[in-house]
Amino acid sequence: MHLGNYLGLLENSEKQLCDAFEHVSKKHRDEPDIEQMCAKLSAWSREHRGKVMPFVEKYSKDKSKEPKDLRRDLFSEKRSGSLALLRDLHDLWLLTQEVHLCWTVIQQAALGLRDEDLKATYTFCYARTKRQAEWLLGRIKQAAPQTLLVAA
Repeated sequence: MHLGNYLGLLENSEKQLCDAFEHVSKKHRDEPDIEQMCAKLSAWSREHRGKVMPFVEKYSKDKSKEPKDLRRDLFSEKRSGSLALLRDLHDLWLLTQEVHLCWTVIQQAALGLRDEDLKATYTFCYARTKRQAEWLLGRIKQAAPQTLLVAA
């Protein structure tokens, strides 16, 4: 069974998303909504990770290390200026999509196994992950015109 690998992938992805939200929160303190919302969304990912850990232990001996460098690759450039916030939000959105897809795959396994606890965890965490992505997309749409069309 490969469920343990995907649970490890999910756990690692949630950790990276948590760390990335914290990074953006600290980096963009001059934007009050960014600092506060990113701190809140980071806490959600930290909680999701905690909820996944019992299933990692239940279904696997090893967990996947596949996405270990995704956050590093996305946030690799030292960014500054008006484009920095937009690019950081873009990278966060990409990380949420990784987590979103992992949750979708885990849901299918939970249904196949008839694991009610895993299904309940999916329902709770997936809804929040969707909200993370929706907030990011809305904030990207808000920032894009000013950033892209007004000279710095």
